[in-house]
Amino acid sequence: MSVIDARHLDGVSETALLTLHQRATEAARPDGIIDDPVAIALRDALDYDYQDFGRTHQATALRALVFDEVTRDYLAAHPRATVVALAEGLQTSFWRVDNGEMTWLSVDLEPIMALRQQLLPTSDRLGQCAQSALDHSWMDAVDASGGVVITAEGLFQYLTEDVVFDLVAACAERFPQGQLVFDSVPWFLSEYSQRRGFRLSANYTVPPMPFWFTARQYPRLQSIPGIRAVRELRYPAGRGKLVPWVTRQSYRLSGLARFRAPVTLVEFS
Repeated sequence: MSVIDARHLDGVSETALLTLHQRATEAARPDGIIDDPVAIALRDALDYDYQDFGRTHQATALRALVFDEVTRDYLAAHPRATVVALAEGLQTSFWRVDNGEMTWLSVDLEPIMALRQQLLPTSDRLGQCAQSALDHSWMDAVDASGGVVITAEGLFQYLTEDVVFDLVAACAERFPQGQLVFDSVPWFLSEYSQRRGFRLSANYTVPPMPFWFTARQYPRLQSIPGIRAVRELRYPAGRGKLVPWVTRQSYRLSGLARFRAPVTLVEFS
């Protein structure tokens, strides 16, 4: 791969570099929890000062593993399904879960798609829509005959509540028998990011995250027409001693549900 300047990305698009760096750094560790050689190669092919993001951690890789698991589960039952990755950024999920039969549709803004097209391997089963995930016309490019699973990894927290629920409702109406999986942040992190800014280092502050959501709000999702079931997906234990202990406690103690940042699976009817 040739080195490409990525310093033109800003705002929410710049978070694609943050999550890529976190995931690739974890994958490069001898004891890393995720196998992602494509992410390592992609990170190294981009000209960007990743040190601006501060310390690395395993949380982004843990989240990716949850999304990988639910995608593999759906593909096990629907091997020729279409996976739609909304605001995919610089994720490399396709190469981690590819079963050789499914179709993948990556949806993101033009600057991100240009980098993906320049630097990532190609496949005749990998399509691109260079547009906002909020422009619902991407749905017209989806072949739903074999089933559809839609991923929104690291997206919804940067949107507003009405936009999120409108998008979920549109997916439920358009793709019966499909699924949507998304992650979210708890209320206190959302509030802090909007009031004071969530600073990762002296040089980088995460964009405001107006949308927060926890498992306690699942009845709101279940009230949307076309939604059959909603459930929380558990994070894997993780590496080390502290992270697995904290993860176990967060699920064991019901009072902590409002502090968790759940990954949520929505099944359409």
